[in-house]
This record gives sequence, structure tokens and C-alpha cells, in this order.
Amino acid sequence: MGMNNVPEIFGSLVFSDEVMHERLPNQTYRALKEATANNQPLDPDIAQQVASAMKTWAVEKGATHYTHWFQPMTGVTAEKHDSFITPVGDGKIIMDFSGKELIRSEPDASSFPSGGIRSTFEARGYTAWDPTSPAFIKDDTLCIPSIFCSYGGQVLDKKTPLLRSIQAMDKQAMRIVNIFGNPTGAKHCHSSVGGEQEYFLIDRDLFNEREDLVTTGRTLFGAKPPKGQEMEDHYFGTIKPAVKAFMADLDVELWKLGVYAKTEHSEVAPSQHEMAPIYTETNVGTDQNQLTMEIMKSVAKKHNLACLIHEKPFAGINGSGKHNNWSITTDTGINLFKPGKDPYNNLQFLVMLAAVVKGVDEYQDLLRACVASPGNDHRLGADEAPPAIVSIYLGDDLLALETAIEAGEQMEAIKASEMKSGVKFIPKFKKDNTDRNRTSPFAFTGNKFEFRMVGSSASLAGPNTMLNTILAEELEGFADILEGVPEEELEERVRALVRKTFKEHSRIIFNGNNYSDEWVVEAERRGLENLRTCADAFPAYIREKNLALVEKHKIYTREELTSRYEISMDTYCKTLHIEALTMADMVKKSIYPSVLAYMTTVADSIRVKEAISTNVPHESESELLTSLAALSDSLMKKCKALEAALSSAEKSEDIKVEAIYYRDNVFPAMQEMRAVADELETITAKDYWPFPTYTDLIYSVN
Repeated sequence: MGMNNVPEIFGSLVFSDEVMHERLPNQTYRALKEATANNQPLDPDIAQQVASAMKTWAVEKGATHYTHWFQPMTGVTAEKHDSFITPVGDGKIIMDFSGKELIRSEPDASSFPSGGIRSTFEARGYTAWDPTSPAFIKDDTLCIPSIFCSYGGQVLDKKTPLLRSIQAMDKQAMRIVNIFGNPTGAKHCHSSVGGEQEYFLIDRDLFNEREDLVTTGRTLFGAKPPKGQEMEDHYFGTIKPAVKAFMADLDVELWKLGVYAKTEHSEVAPSQHEMAPIYTETNVGTDQNQLTMEIMKSVAKKHNLACLIHEKPFAGINGSGKHNNWSITTDTGINLFKPGKDPYNNLQFLVMLAAVVKGVDEYQDLLRACVASPGNDHRLGADEAPPAIVSIYLGDDLLALETAIEAGEQMEAIKASEMKSGVKFIPKFKKDNTDRNRTSPFAFTGNKFEFRMVGSSASLAGPNTMLNTILAEELEGFADILEGVPEEELEERVRALVRKTFKEHSRIIFNGNNYSDEWVVEAERRGLENLRTCADAFPAYIREKNLALVEKHKIYTREELTSRYEISMDTYCKTLHIEALTMADMVKKSIYPSVLAYMTTVADSIRVKEAISTNVPHESESELLTSLAALSDSLMKKCKALEAALSSAEKSEDIKVEAIYYRDNVFPAMQEMRAVADELETITAKDYWPFPTYTDLIYSVN
């Protein structure tokens, strides 16, 4: 499909602002926009008119059903489909959709994770339309982005806290904007996000031959291939024809859904790739990223490929992240994280920067917890991604700015230098004022912060909820200090506040190599936390300061954030349990029998040689048979040890006790068994090994 068709393709399946403007009466359209812009409840009469227009549009596009599309605490989206069919008597039906049906639906709330805030018998729950995120058509179904809560009002989803955090941040950021005169007349601030999505593509037939990939999304066994990523020839390499065909179809499908998919390239590891969208408002961007992951998998199937979004599908090569590019912008288009040419005298920017530095330092544990997952445990700190230590990279210019302010010194405007290539006919251009630090977990990159710790399979809702909330907290404190200060005294008070903040929180700033062992030692000296695993990180949710933070800004109740802790820890235990059972199943039913068959072949070879003559050498076969026998015996012992560890993993009233048990007993047993199996793979004939190898998998797509 040619690029000339993009305008008619883009957003063709989205009930966008333009479509609403076209199909709704002007008065209705304005009322809807004013209600969403000013955080006001929507009039039921307006909802009825929107529902009617939305249904007519959806039916014209071929939709027969509608669903409230929501994001429960399962890690994926959920939907219950209802048809537009409504009986009118005498066996007749009409296609109808009411405002009431648009506004709410009633799924079963007892079957979704609740972390103990819902009993199994308490089934009623509600989904409610989020009018700030556009509806769309997927698989002939009108999907209505929605929040999800229990009958008692407890939040059971990821969208509601995100929306609350956006409101909290908006309120406090506007106080700062007004302190500095609000020259553009802004009424609101919103957070924007661009989620860079990394993923792997492998042959689907090979994927289906691996029980571990099918069941868990990652390879639980696999010896190191002869060639991995050490030649560094895959990054930004030529995109292979099969991958290019997938990417072309993916672009079209995403464009239809209004997802601004823009950049695509090969990533560091073989078979690894990345898609990056244009930034958009965080609520919409979060919804679009959930769609992106779903569409990636469905498009891959059409090409007989499997799309892997696990953080670490293959050991020994890079895993996948989702770099969360976060910024704050007014409704008049002013980016509050843009330093300008003279950041030293950009007082509003200095306040915003100081708030981020202070917030990340004070709530580093909360930021670590919100990106923790069993998959990310394998990725973080693996010399390919940031460690589990949270720090901020400011770049050389802003670090110099921070140092000057902390020392009470003046600083001249930053001048962009010219890039000198040494080739006279190359056009001249200005360099950016700062380099990028790909090892940093939280890096300033010009006019935004890139939160690089987020895992590839994660929802963007959690990290952005916490970022918005933390910023709201710090901006509130700063606004309380600066509001009412006379204009002639404002600069002095701002510089004193920023200087004090930098002095107290500079420990969180690190511009060096976060991958180095030296940084781990230095971070400990600075007093920064190193929460290596889920079992270490998730308890941060229920620390008193963090419970007080979310309660204060009405993001979660204490009960709701505690439920997130319970759900997250339970998911960690269940994930390791499933992986361990899968490993045991693969060993007993596939690996061990295959090795025994190969041992029989080797033993037969020895017997044949001995039958010919005692002088026919068979030392190599004997050594191989001895190694196979010893390793296979060890493998089964390790398997029994793993099963014993699993059988001792009893449910505990304290989920932390259970999680620590899985971390300290089950996971090490899994690693020990894998080490033996991977060694067996290296000495077992390929025809006998029961699964596609790493070489098969990562070089399968051409």
C-alpha cells in the first residue's frame, strides 16, 4: 500500500475528535470538549447524542458489537462484547446503542485480580467510559476505552489511577505556571509520553516447538549460540525482507487505529527490533501502547512469525525494554521541561528540574517498584539495561548548571556548537547541547526525561502514574513556598529554593556508566537503594511515605495501593511457579528421554567397534557417553530438587515470605537445572535435541 494512501488510512477506525466534530451538533461537541477539558461530569443527554453518533459511525465501518475496553491488573486488556441488536417486539430488532450503554457496563469483578479488596462472591463491578481517549474499531467491534472499579468503588484497573495522577499533576503544575506569569494563558498542563517498544520476531513454527516460549514467553533452556550479538552488526542493520513486510503491515494497522507509529529499526540482539511512536498525551499514549502490543502479535501471526514482548526471551543476548519518554506540556503548547538557550535564567525550568531531581531521589523506591516484574528481573543490570539502582542523568550542560547553582555561581547561556565532520561538502549543523546516556535509568534528553527501566511487556500506566504523582507532590511543596512572593523577590527566592534542593538531592544525579561495577559500590556509598528483584522492590508500595503520598493526592486509597502490592507479589510467585513446572515438564518428557536415546546410539557405536576388533579405537565415544551419563543423572537430580522446592512452597498469609522463598529457593534451583541442561545441549547431536536451538530461533527470520 503506497504512502499516498496514508491520509485516508490514518485514524480511519478511530472515533476521533475530527469525526465527533463532524457528526455531533456544534453545541453537543462543545459541551463534550468543555466537560473533558475542565474535569466536569458529562450530562446524560450529551452522552446519548454521542452514543447515537458513535453507533452510526461504527455500523458504517462494519461493526456489529461494542465493548468497554479496559485494563485490569492482569497485564493485558479485557473486553466483554455486546451486539447493537435490540428487540422491539414482534420478532423485530433494531441496531441501537444508548447513552447509558456508552457510559457504563457491568463485567464480573470477582474474576480479576483484586489483591484481597474483593471477595470471590462479590461479583458486581463496573466499567465506565473514558471520554478523553477516543473509541476505535477492532475486529468489527467498537472498543470504548474505560475505567474499571468494584461495586464498592475500589479501583481495579490501571487507567483510573493514571487519570487521577494527571489531574493531580495538572493542578500543581498550573500553580507553578501561574507563579511565573502564565504568558500564554494556559489553563491546563498534561503529561505526554512516547513509548519506544522493543520486541523479537522469530519463526512461528519454531516458536510452537518450544513449550517454554508458548507457556511463559521466554526460553527456559538454551545453550549460548556460536554467534550472538558480539559482532554488533544487527543494530540499525538492514531490515530483512520478512521483517520489512511485517513492519509495513504493522504500520498500516496501527495507523488505522490512530497510533502514530513513526520509527522502526533493528535493535542490538539478532531478531530484535524497535517501534517508536510520536509523543501524545499520556492517557491516550498508554491506551495506544496496549493496542500496539496486541496488534504486533496479531500481525506477526499473519506472517507466520511470533512476536516476543518478554523482557528477556533469550539468555546471553539483550532483552527488551520500553523507554518511557515523559514530558509536561501546557494546553498552549509550552513544554515545561524545555530549558531554552539560557536555562540559568529560565526560572520556571529550574523549578521543574529541581522538582524532578527531588522527587526521583525521595521516591526512588516507588519508581523502582512500578517497573518491577519477573521478566524485568532478568533484564535490569544485565550489562544491557540500567541496573536496579535509580539515578538521574542530566548531561554535561545541565550538570554544569546544577553544579554552578549549588555553588552559588553565575552561568552564561549555553551555546550550541557546530558539528565538524572534516568533509567540506557535508552540510553544517548544530550539535545537541547534551549527549545521550543509554546506561542511565532516568535520563534528561533535551526536553523530556527518558525512563529506561520500564520493561517491554509493561503497561505505561504504572510508571506514568507514579511520575505524575511524584511531580505533583514536589510542585505542591514548591508552590506553597513561592506563591505570594513579590515579583521583585521571586528570582532570589527561586534560586535559593533550587540551590537548596540540588544540595540536598544531588546524590541521585549520575552522569557516568551505570553498567559498571564501580557504580554499584558508589551508589551504595551515596545511600541509594539497589532493589534487585521483585521480592525486594514491591514492598516499597506499602512503605508509609509512599502510602501517604498516593493517599494525599487521591491517586489510590491505602487499601488500593496495598492491593497492588499483594497482586504484584502474587504474580511474581505464580510466574516462577509456572516457569519451574514448565522446566520440569520439558526435562522429564523431552530432554531426558532424548539424551537417553542419544546415549543408546553412542553405546551402540561403541559395541559395533568392539565387535569389529578390540583394536578399533572408541575413546571419544566412551568419553562422550560418560559425560552424557553423568550430566543426565545430574539433570534428573536437579529436577527432583526443583520439584522438592516447589512442593515446599506453601501459601503464606504473608505474601512477602512466599515471594522471598521463591526468590531464594525455587529460582536458584531453576538456574542450576538449566545450567546442566544447557551443557547437555552442547554435546547432544542436533538430530536428538528435542527443541530448536538459539541459533535456530534467533536467525530464523530472513
